Amino acid sequence: METALYLIPVTLGDTSIESVLPSYNKEIILGIRHFIVEDLRSARRFLKKVERSIDIDSLQFYPLNKHTTPDEISGYLNPLIKGESMGVISEAGCPAVADPGADVVAIAQRKNLKVVPLVGPSSIILSVMGSGFNGQSFAFHGYLPVDGGERAKKIKQLEQRVYSENQTQLFIETPYRNNKMIEDILQNCRPSTKLCIAANITCEDEYIKTKTVKEWKGKVPDLAKIPCIFLLYQ
Repeated sequence: METALYLIPVTLGDTSIESVLPSYNKEIILGIRHFIVEDLRSARRFLKKVERSIDIDSLQFYPLNKHTTPDEISGYLNPLIKGESMGVISEAGCPAVADPGADVVAIAQRKNLKVVPLVGPSSIILSVMGSGFNGQSFAFHGYLPVDGGERAKKIKQLEQRVYSENQTQLFIETPYRNNKMIEDILQNCRPSTKLCIAANITCEDEYIKTKTVKEWKGKVPDLAKIPCIFLLYQ
């Protein structure tokens, strides 16, 4: 196993490891003793899911969130500098994509340390694949503004990019606000604009459906508390 900073994908929900992650990932994980993690509890739970016999107490965990400073992150990488492989684990999906892991990777790159992204599920890529929208040009915007007026303005701006740039637009919302997000999309987009709702991707109750805004009206499922990605296209 080559010494490196390994970016370790996590299942997107209550999904078996075998169905979404290659066996190679397990081999890598079992060779690592230092993990930089977005959430300690979910990281420990994931590692136990990978291998029940793993000795969690023998591992070293370094918390990574919006409060972690660049100096702290730089210090986290000391084991790697000394020749010990490290892993980065986010709460779900692929590290460094829409989460703080990118900061770790940026510092590792500046220090000329080897970075290895492992194969695993990305809700962003999978939702584009399942939408039927433009996969040659797409943009992910993360969370839209919470303020209703600002959010409506942003939705209209993204819809305009769909038509002016022929580009698929993706964004997410906190699960408990999903239904309000859908309501705002239907109120602010053209009837002919297409909306794909991708929920619980890779899970048993996966839901990926594409319809026009007009077709969605009055037929929206209850998606409260369910991880979703919303995609707009023409």
